Amino acid sequence: MSDPSRFDHYTPEWCPGCGNFDLLECLKEALCDLKMTAQDFIMTVGIGQASKLGFSVKCNMFDGLHGRVLPAVLGMSMANHKAKMIAVSGDGCFYAEGGNHFIHNARRNLNVTVLAGDNRVYGLTKGQASPTSEYDFVTKVHPEGVGAAPFNPILLALSSGATFVARGFTGNKSELKHLIKEAIRHQGFALLNILSPCVSFNKVNTFVWFKQRARPIDQGHDTRDLRAAMDLASMGEDTLPTGIFYQVSRPVFGAHLTALRGDPIVTRTRGFTPERVRPLFKRYR
Repeated sequence: MSDPSRFDHYTPEWCPGCGNFDLLECLKEALCDLKMTAQDFIMTVGIGQASKLGFSVKCNMFDGLHGRVLPAVLGMSMANHKAKMIAVSGDGCFYAEGGNHFIHNARRNLNVTVLAGDNRVYGLTKGQASPTSEYDFVTKVHPEGVGAAPFNPILLALSSGATFVARGFTGNKSELKHLIKEAIRHQGFALLNILSPCVSFNKVNTFVWFKQRARPIDQGHDTRDLRAAMDLASMGEDTLPTGIFYQVSRPVFGAHLTALRGDPIVTRTRGFTPERVRPLFKRYR
């Protein structure tokens, strides 16, 4: 493995003990294991604590609006289908504001690695409930509990047509790094839902709570069996299976378009330089 520090950028400002520190370390090590350079991928992030990870990785990075990570990925992948797309955000950004984009880009089989930090709370905006918060989760704006069934991102991804669906836990870094590498290698929509404790605003789903429940999927599990994957995803909160639930091969979105065959569109325009678009950005300052 080459030195992961070559991807170091800004020092992250998470709370001490935040699971995102482990996620950042695993991602950088995974990129090194895959022998990727900063020019091999484009990282797109949204709004939230997990999204801040993008600013700590030296790479080509685009910071989108809350919930609008995947539309940006879609546009960039059409312009440069040779680059690997990595989308990083949290359970609020992907599953609440971005829920509609999540469903339809899974259905399209957009070629993207989705790293979804799931701490079951809005950690950036001081502790509101997220779609994955438990029914009776109490917050300052939910003093009597959430009162809604928690969202199951694994089941949604499976039913929406994602071709790679997995769950990791920041408390098991060796497995998490392996899953990140497999998700990046996959051609198609790859969801890696990452159990990542928020030490400041979620005192229920703590590191110990996840540690007691996270269990690797049995090696005999057939990752091509959709029904078996759904059964695993439907298990109660006493056991949270980690690993690859489902993985199949299907043409990625754009493969049917003749305009995208051959060299990426971004390389076809003669004389293109960043200077040509700088005046456009200056108009909106």
